[in-house]
Amino acid sequence: MATLCFFRFWLGFGIGGDYPLSATIMSEYANKKTRGAFIAAVFAMQGFGILTGGVVTLVVSAAFRARYDVPAYAEDPAGSTPAQADFVWRLIVMFGAVPALLTYYWRMKMPETARYTALVAKNAKQAAADMAKVLQVEIQEEVDGHKEESSNSFGLFSREFAKRHGLHLLGTASCWFLLDIAFYSQNLFQKDIFTAVGWIPKARTMSALEEVFRIARAQTLIALCGTVPGYWFTVALIDVLGRFKIQMMGFAMMSLFMFGLAFPYHHWTTPGNHVGFVVMYAFTFFFANFGPNSTTFIVPAEIFPARLRSTCHGISAAAGKAGAIIGSFGFLYAAQNKDKTKADHGYPAGIGVRNSLFVLAVCNVLGLVLTLLVPESKGKSLEELSGENDDEAPAVAHARTVPV
Repeated sequence: MATLCFFRFWLGFGIGGDYPLSATIMSEYANKKTRGAFIAAVFAMQGFGILTGGVVTLVVSAAFRARYDVPAYAEDPAGSTPAQADFVWRLIVMFGAVPALLTYYWRMKMPETARYTALVAKNAKQAAADMAKVLQVEIQEEVDGHKEESSNSFGLFSREFAKRHGLHLLGTASCWFLLDIAFYSQNLFQKDIFTAVGWIPKARTMSALEEVFRIARAQTLIALCGTVPGYWFTVALIDVLGRFKIQMMGFAMMSLFMFGLAFPYHHWTTPGNHVGFVVMYAFTFFFANFGPNSTTFIVPAEIFPARLRSTCHGISAAAGKAGAIIGSFGFLYAAQNKDKTKADHGYPAGIGVRNSLFVLAVCNVLGLVLTLLVPESKGKSLEELSGENDDEAPAVAHARTVPV
């Protein structure tokens, strides 16, 4: 367990760096008309990763289940988990290293973005060369002789930043925080909800291998019907509807469906109504991805100055992961049965799944309200959004990186 935690920490460290870098790289290379779709497409690749992970889990667990015929936990607690089952999770986790290895070489060869090189590193000649290499076009190198104006050199913790972008950062960070409380608790504890509504059997009636297979099948189905389509609806429509409208709509619809699950919760748990529950539940994932789960990744890569863009995106993402921790551990305890005798072994009594869904719905409503702090970035250049050229003399502003 210690080894797993150690490497999971470094996995999180790497992904934590990749989040802001991926979004920033794409935002700075794309033009303003299709920038949203390009950044959203990068994020949407998560959907294929989710499906691939589900398929790998299904294949591995099915192969072991076919090879080892073991009894249910209720019949034989010790025998329901064969020793060979220990290889199942190891193989699944190991497979996750394959995409990282495939992309490592190209990631190491990728140059710094031209905006960073020109505006932060102050090397316009190298920026032009990098752009020509990446875009495979001839770009004339024009190195201006002016010095960087001090009016746009404010730091992250300066009054000027707080004045210009303080509310924007509060908006992006708080919306991501509230989203991930709801989104990660839904993701990580789908199995508990599926069991509560009777879509998959109780754990004691299955062997360990069968439980892995059934949970993976249910989660993959939800991803296929709700999660993945939501990503690509965002790609298709974000430069049409705009980030603000999609985020507002996403939070609103997530709230609506969460309340729709929570208020008549006992209706959904009765036999014959499970399909309706699963459909409603899938729609919450659809509007999370055709909504704030995508836009919270996109907007921080657009609205902040070049030298602070990745940092502000990283702060917003870190706030989201703080919400994920709260959502994961909080839902784990909160969703336990109100009757301690019916709660999972080792857990105290909770507020139940129904009340937990109410809490998640309220988080979505708060996210809806705080979205008002986030500006619309559709159709605007990065320089317009960040105000990087606002205070410069015309001659100096003209020599700046051209808005695209």
